[in-house]
Amino acid sequence: MDDDLTLPTSTNRGTAEQLAKAVHEGQRTIPSERPPLVCKPRQIESWRVFKIMSEFIEGFDIIRRYSLAVTFFGSARTSLAQDAYKKAEELAHRLAKRGFAVITGGSTGIMQAANKGAYEAGGASVGLNINLSDVQKYNPYLTERFGFDHFFVRKVMLTYASEVYIYFPGGFGTLDEFFEIVTLVQTKKIRKVPIILFGKKYWEPLLTFIDTMLYQERASISKEDMTLYTVVDSVDEAYDYIIANVSC
Repeated sequence: MDDDLTLPTSTNRGTAEQLAKAVHEGQRTIPSERPPLVCKPRQIESWRVFKIMSEFIEGFDIIRRYSLAVTFFGSARTSLAQDAYKKAEELAHRLAKRGFAVITGGSTGIMQAANKGAYEAGGASVGLNINLSDVQKYNPYLTERFGFDHFFVRKVMLTYASEVYIYFPGGFGTLDEFFEIVTLVQTKKIRKVPIILFGKKYWEPLLTFIDTMLYQERASISKEDMTLYTVVDSVDEAYDYIIANVSC
């Protein structure tokens, strides 16, 4: 019998009771202005436990509605070449026509381009946004939207929402989300899915670093790990690869 099945019943009951108490208390005491978590709390903040759990529940309730989905990542800024937005919009439009729900962070830039493509194709266009002190606006091309207070909850939703992940050029957030997905696939925490890196000029310096430093010099990854993602330069390449490799 597995060790975790032989734990004393009182231990499980005590944990469940503590959680239930925290959730109940948190629902009652949630403050109107919620301070950020800047360091390790010295005591359980019941309202924060409740807020995190409620975001998980609402987030999973949204993504479960879409049986086939694609998530687009990329810069929220408008500093990229206009061609990048056009390609994101066209690819999202074609995938929406094929039955994919298009999921993004719900804001501007590449996210708006993808949502616009899906929206104008008559498809599902979902925005999972983050509530920031500097207000991050929703784009106007959403059929469903939700705002998270916690980045890590939002990241879980974006991570488990789709059968395909597409990364256009972006900043720290885009790179963070790319490495998150690759790590989860590498460690088999999620099943292998198409991971598309769009724009060779942008991605190749990073992939060269991964090849030369992580693989050749440090041996910190295997050669197979570098097959977890595919680099493309055109909408046709991305679309054909996705249709040939998606499974659900």
